[in-house]
Amino acid sequence: MTRPVPTAAENGGLRPDVLRARRIVVKVGSSSLTTAVGGLDSDRVDALVDVLSRTRSGGTEIVLVSSGAIAAGLAPLGLDERPADLAGQQAAACVGQGLLVARYTASFARYGLRVGQVLLTADDIGRRAQYRNAYRALSKVLSMGAVPVVNENDTVATSEIRFGDNDRLAALVSHLVRADLLVLLSDIDGLYDGDPRRPGARRLTDVHGQQDLASVELGGAGTSGVGTGGMKTKVEAARIATGAGVPVVLTAARHAADALAGRETGTLFHRTGDRNSDHLLWLEHASSPRGTVQLTADAVHALVQGRGALPATGVTRVAGQFVAGDPVELLDEEGHVVARGLASLAFQELSMLRGRSGREVVHQDDLVLLPPAARAAGLPAQLRRAVNVRVLPAREFASRDAGGPGI
Repeated sequence: MTRPVPTAAENGGLRPDVLRARRIVVKVGSSSLTTAVGGLDSDRVDALVDVLSRTRSGGTEIVLVSSGAIAAGLAPLGLDERPADLAGQQAAACVGQGLLVARYTASFARYGLRVGQVLLTADDIGRRAQYRNAYRALSKVLSMGAVPVVNENDTVATSEIRFGDNDRLAALVSHLVRADLLVLLSDIDGLYDGDPRRPGARRLTDVHGQQDLASVELGGAGTSGVGTGGMKTKVEAARIATGAGVPVVLTAARHAADALAGRETGTLFHRTGDRNSDHLLWLEHASSPRGTVQLTADAVHALVQGRGALPATGVTRVAGQFVAGDPVELLDEEGHVVARGLASLAFQELSMLRGRSGREVVHQDDLVLLPPAARAAGLPAQLRRAVNVRVLPAREFASRDAGGPGI
């Protein structure tokens, strides 16, 4: 019989969620790895690897999501700042990614650990077949005793298929590898209720849900100029992870050892939901919608109440070019997204049947509702889940995505 994990009080203030974690995703930002003028800071990389290797030696598996490829390429290319154009970023990443992985390889080798590089684009996560392949690859790397180092594939990613920041990537990877904990390392030692540079700003030690964030002012990217994330992206990443049962610790990279030891450093975002099936996790957080289906008020009500499959009688409008099995967004009468599901009918067929057929539009096993807090009118705008649906012309859709996402 498994002995229950003691409470924080019984552990002298240590966090039970951290102590019980056996597979941890650790994300580190560019500003925590590089110098002020670009280029890798070897001492910072070694300090992080020291902490991760000690944690790894205790039997905990580590997946490292590391920013820094673009920043590492700045100095070797003679650039003074991060390029604003995509081509410039791709060039910097092309040079910097090799330097980044080489530095990690050498640093982990001090502890007899091997490193495996995994480069992902949003397409790799957003399509079900690639999602499964990525899971198998990462699982194999871990089972063979290596440390996966994950980064966005900036060299080939286009503006349409970018994650945008590695915080969201880390949250999705924590789902992908079925992690027990996500640790976000930054240059700020936690979430504050205002600008931490202002007197009186208070650090939140625990966040139990969106209600704890109602009065929090969220800032953008940091001041280093080498990264793309900010506190908004970290809170959003925490929402994604905790909603699927993965607790999150947000703290400064210099406090990584304390965070991984379970000490009360930074901010702990407690889980707000249960671990869902991989199928539904992918559908809610990683799939790429191919269109929208607008519903009547009665249909939305039945959807929220969980009354089974969605019939075509509740559909008022259809947009996009999708086939059966493609992800679609389900909208209320005002156009707000309330759910995401896999279409049981193709766009053309649903367009003809909408409002006058009992045919199933989305099966109840292929449907996920957005968290109620994300639909609440009083939620601060920066915390609402923004959904951008790019409707593809039929010809472009057919050439890009013949056969659907492989579900």
